Amino acid sequence: MYPFTPGSYAPRNGWYVAAFCNEIGEALLSRWILNQPVVLYRKADGTAVAVEGRCPHRHFPLGESRRVGDAIQCGYHGITFDAAGRCTFVPSQKTIPGVYAIRAYPLVERGLWAWIWPGDPAKADEALIPTLDEIGFNLPGMIPDAFYAMHVKGRYQLLNDNLLDLSHLGYLHATSIGTPDDAATPEVRDLNERRLSSRRYMNDTPQPPMHAYTDYRGPVDRISGMDFFFPGFHSGIGEQRYPASHARAGEVINSSRVWHAVTPATRTSCNYFFGMSAMSQERLDRARVLLEPVLAEDSFATEEIEKIIQTMDELPPELMLRSDVTAVQGRRILQAMMDREKAEAAMAAPDPQRAEEPA
Repeated sequence: MYPFTPGSYAPRNGWYVAAFCNEIGEALLSRWILNQPVVLYRKADGTAVAVEGRCPHRHFPLGESRRVGDAIQCGYHGITFDAAGRCTFVPSQKTIPGVYAIRAYPLVERGLWAWIWPGDPAKADEALIPTLDEIGFNLPGMIPDAFYAMHVKGRYQLLNDNLLDLSHLGYLHATSIGTPDDAATPEVRDLNERRLSSRRYMNDTPQPPMHAYTDYRGPVDRISGMDFFFPGFHSGIGEQRYPASHARAGEVINSSRVWHAVTPATRTSCNYFFGMSAMSQERLDRARVLLEPVLAEDSFATEEIEKIIQTMDELPPELMLRSDVTAVQGRRILQAMMDREKAEAAMAAPDPQRAEEPA
């Protein structure tokens, strides 16, 4: 499935953001994750949980049902499931069949985010979640906040591609956060087993329109970059300093961290969570207003590409550019994760030929 091999669209064994922590409360929160309905809520003791959002009886959505204490009671026939997924009540009979259960997902709250593991629960290692230090969450003097949780009608990898190729900033976002130097400046890349990193160092460059945080309107030294933590979390850095030609050379004008979490919803749609930190509450409040249309531009581009992909009878191959190196690396890493999952599943599956052999 574009841009992966047929049948592939996202790794399952990985930590994805299911919600911002402040979205999860007493009320049932419905969200699709990797083509499965999921319900999130907090138990009476404050613990956040995530369970399958489909009643196994008639497939009624449990997100449209109701809380009974820490359990969910299906709104169709009253079948009730506790926070661990066990069926505790069937109104029409006294016995509860052993098969009556729903899946409970590993869920970890860290920073602004609630992280879910949709794959094999035995592989859900919390150490694989990006640490707060790795993503610049704990930087002194910086204030972090959750901004927007969106549903985008485009496959998850289209947004990953967008965030792995910041050369688009000077064009898709030319009136706000980018300049042509975002495309013209070569990238510095770094890869390890946890993340793929990209940086652009732009010296004596014009300020993007939205980055005028002081009365100074002259050129700046800028750093722009992104760290992609597999399979769907992007931690971005933005920094502006006075250039060498200025009397205050090297002094920080503005610094920020942005966080993009991209989680597959269905095969052709995704959940998109954006948060950031800034040097003051005033700058944070300003960014919350100014960045909303910027994120809408990314959503627009993603959805328009999705329309073309789904409509064409045959999709021609992409014509790649030098600036695509980081995005291609990201695709290959995710494809390798999916190939590994497929191979492990094949090894674990019973051999039908062996099963038919006489004892």
